[in-house]
Amino acid sequence: MYSKVHSVGIKGVEGVPILVEADVSDGLPGFSMVGYLSSEVKEAQDRVRTALRNSGFRLPARKVTINLSPADIRKEGTAFDLPIAVAILAASGMVEPASLRNCVISGELGLDGEIKPVRGALSITAAAKKDGKTQCFLPSENVREGLVIEGMEIIGVDHLKDLTEQLNCPERQIAGCHGKDREMGKKQTYDVDFSEIGGQFLLRRATEVAVAGMHNILYIGPAGTGKTMLAKRIPTIMPSLSMEEAVEISKIYSVCGLLSQEEPLVAKRPFRSPHHTISPTALAGGGRIPKPGEISLASGGVLFLDELPEFQRNTIELLRQPLEERKITVSRMFGAYEFPAEFMMAAAMNPCPCGFFPDRKRCRCSELQVHKYLSRISKPLLDRIDICTESGAVTYEELQERRGGESSASIRKRVEKARKIQKKRFEGRGIYFNSTMNKALIEVSCGLGKEEQEFLRKVYENLGLSVRGYEKILKVSRTIADLEGSERIRKNHLAEAVGLRSMEGKYWGGIYGRS
Repeated sequence: MYSKVHSVGIKGVEGVPILVEADVSDGLPGFSMVGYLSSEVKEAQDRVRTALRNSGFRLPARKVTINLSPADIRKEGTAFDLPIAVAILAASGMVEPASLRNCVISGELGLDGEIKPVRGALSITAAAKKDGKTQCFLPSENVREGLVIEGMEIIGVDHLKDLTEQLNCPERQIAGCHGKDREMGKKQTYDVDFSEIGGQFLLRRATEVAVAGMHNILYIGPAGTGKTMLAKRIPTIMPSLSMEEAVEISKIYSVCGLLSQEEPLVAKRPFRSPHHTISPTALAGGGRIPKPGEISLASGGVLFLDELPEFQRNTIELLRQPLEERKITVSRMFGAYEFPAEFMMAAAMNPCPCGFFPDRKRCRCSELQVHKYLSRISKPLLDRIDICTESGAVTYEELQERRGGESSASIRKRVEKARKIQKKRFEGRGIYFNSTMNKALIEVSCGLGKEEQEFLRKVYENLGLSVRGYEKILKVSRTIADLEGSERIRKNHLAEAVGLRSMEGKYWGGIYGRS
């Protein structure tokens, strides 16, 4: 007999519908599996046969053939154990085939028939819904993940025998949960707040502008001046996650096995701060079975690189392509895997090895040491950072007024207002932020009056700006204007945008020239 069971595989962070076909026929007893399978999928035949026997099923000595299609997609992971077992039982007449038409089955089998949790349950359920299925049988530990997807009936199972009993009793009401009953996750709350930062008005303002337009930002200054403290508070002024954003971010964490039963949905903007010893693979993603790296885990939030010059050169250089394309592609022998990279990059660094340059009263570094230290950051990477701002020492008076600063909630209101303006401006264009404008959109959205054009011409000539530097100033000034609710870019907006880039010329002007 022939039977088929619908399942879902994972490629990148998205689910791919997979049809598990089983044929139990006369011939020499055997068990064969085909369909471009990884080693862990091939091993499923031993787990499945043992689990079936230990669950009380006695299969006749016949030829069993399993096919996982489409054959051009590599199947990886252990989530195909359960659909393979059910397909064999259906082909042997032990499970009613009609009950398998509108459901997706996924799970790993233990040798005793126990069903174990799998990674990527959220992506599996989303792909099942997209494929037109209405039910999804998942391991009980993955049920809360599956419930995030609205409109799907999620049925948790603990043992192979329990699953077959439910499938063979279609007239019985299966105790499933519906996506519409899902928990929306905990309210977005943070343990830190902008009001805790004393002084550093320039850094606070630069950060607000950066978040409003999703501009990448670099903090440069001596140690202990609040660079890291401020960066950690960036998520607190970002708009709250929408349900759609939360689901997309949660898919990434689900594939990596980072979601828990208690919190099956990411409720906060991600903040990822990898150590400077991180490897290129851990940052970009990859491995034998490619998985998302820190770049993708930061999607929808912030990737913070502290002590930027201390990172390996080849590690930070791989950021150049994701910062431009907002995605990263990892190519392996078995295919190419695409992961999202919709993050805001924030970085912090000292201006020299001792941290006090250009204060020659305190800095003891030679010019060669300073030059060598700053040159660890390449010109192409600097070109992808829209805002470069300097942190100064905090005075004693500012330290005493620490709790008197503006709160994150107050700043977030302005950021949300600016984001709404951008969303309306770019509606239907596939982008959402000023930082991602191309040349055509810059011309449309960043029109200047005569006075503003003359001002920018002088800046361009006096600073020796490149075309990229010129466009950056326009993008940042557009964000500043949005924060003020101005339809036009004014001279003061341009002046502030130029000021937010002046530190790059101050520190790297002698190395790479003006930008």
